Amino acid sequence: MTGFHPTFLNKVTQCLCPPGNGVFTVNTAKERKEQLHKALYGFTTDIEDLWQKALTTYQGEQKALVLGVASDCGGGILRGANWGPLFLRSTLLNKYPELTYFDLGDIRVIPHLLHDKYLNDATITNCRKALYGEKNAPYPVSPLSLTEDVLHDFYADNLDKGIFAIGGDHSVSYPLTKAYLQAKKKQSKRCAIIHFDAHTDLLVERLGIDLCFGSWCTHILDDLHEPHHLVQIGIRSSGKPKSHWEETFGVKQHWAKEVRELGVDRVINNIKAQLADQAIDELYVSFDIDALDAEFASATGTPEEDGLTPEEAIKIIKTLGDLYPITGADMMEIAPFTDSSGRGAISSEQTLAVGAEISALLIERINNSK
Repeated sequence: MTGFHPTFLNKVTQCLCPPGNGVFTVNTAKERKEQLHKALYGFTTDIEDLWQKALTTYQGEQKALVLGVASDCGGGILRGANWGPLFLRSTLLNKYPELTYFDLGDIRVIPHLLHDKYLNDATITNCRKALYGEKNAPYPVSPLSLTEDVLHDFYADNLDKGIFAIGGDHSVSYPLTKAYLQAKKKQSKRCAIIHFDAHTDLLVERLGIDLCFGSWCTHILDDLHEPHHLVQIGIRSSGKPKSHWEETFGVKQHWAKEVRELGVDRVINNIKAQLADQAIDELYVSFDIDALDAEFASATGTPEEDGLTPEEAIKIIKTLGDLYPITGADMMEIAPFTDSSGRGAISSEQTLAVGAEISALLIERINNSK
């Protein structure tokens, strides 16, 4: 077993912060953050030092590593998914204490920023001073740019490990999957992205912004060996028919309506047949919580009716995971403070519970991947 390369460690301690601290606040959720830190490190003070010590003593014991990206700047309906990493971590620790993984921490997020390409030089300089205390620091400043930069270095030395990321709005999956796919290509691995969502996320842009929660999938297609290695499951909210998306982008979709009409076993068989002759080596699962019916997951920015049940989603993941190793995954769009159901805290607790159940399964699969 080996730990992190010193160069990577140096970057992580600059570009990340302790788990749960990715949302920049002074007093908001202070008690919840302290509960998380107590569970992870046994203390509520000197967390920066304890986190850095954990990074330096990690020797590769756990194959799955958790990364929080508490950014919702790439969303556009109801905000609040930036709280997902803090709340979902706590739920995982409470409900699945036996689950093993190493927590890398959270990407440092300036909440007004999305990607460095949208910033002028003066803004980047100012933000480098704010984040790193040095205007000439060699690191990005926006959450999507930071995530991709950190993960390129991570995969360069840790190809036997897998990242489970917690968002955040779904724009966060752009750097996660891009870094993953590019690293796997260098290994000559053919990978498929299994994307659970109520929405296609295949816009070219939204209001002039090309990287956001509704467009991230479009901009990773070139990193796949074939566009139909993006498999979308649970789609049901779209201004265009399935044929438009499949013919325009070459992806493969399995809408929620098909699960209702054909049954989940038939849809699983269709996905298996689709992948059977593609020489797929590994899978990455990107899970937007709104893939589930709003009855089960309403604490999210865009809850939708007529979606998947948790049991259906879990069956799909387990079946595909038995055929192909899952070596990366994410859980996106859990917004604990939103409520479209009128049930208040119950809505948040239920969404977090099903999100944690699926997350635990994905972390377990990464740990058991060959």
